[in-house]
Amino acid sequence: MKNTGTLKVTAVGERDVHFERVFEAPPEAVFAALTQADKVKAWMGPHGYSLVKCDTDLTVGGAYRYVMRTPDGGEMGWGGLYREIDAPRHLVHTESFDDWPMMESVITTELNEQGGKTVFFAEIRYASPEARDAVLASGMEHGAAESYDRLAELLTA
Repeated sequence: MKNTGTLKVTAVGERDVHFERVFEAPPEAVFAALTQADKVKAWMGPHGYSLVKCDTDLTVGGAYRYVMRTPDGGEMGWGGLYREIDAPRHLVHTESFDDWPMMESVITTELNEQGGKTVFFAEIRYASPEARDAVLASGMEHGAAESYDRLAELLTA
């Protein structure tokens, strides 16, 4: 897995990470791909990983739950709650991984149309500087970049 440069990842301040990327699709299509279970299953995770559980209740206060199977057969689960939804431009939700509950984050996503494309921006705010730094050290950037490359392929298929 490697970030080939399609996803710009920037550490900001002590607790934040910013993701920026352009998708060749309108915000409505990108928002649907980020929030509809059947679409999320098609792109979430790097190559060789599969989303075996994808439950979403896309309402304010509603929960989502994902379980991803790794190439060696292990499983990794996470989920959270939707805090704000203004489809197709704005989404705020929490994210907590089963194995690292102390690293809960709040993700704010903005989708802006520019010339028929979508400029995707996500701010991930971690509970502490240590949590943010641990996630960055884990290689999260590369897995996220590969996942978003798969999303880009889905959007142009």
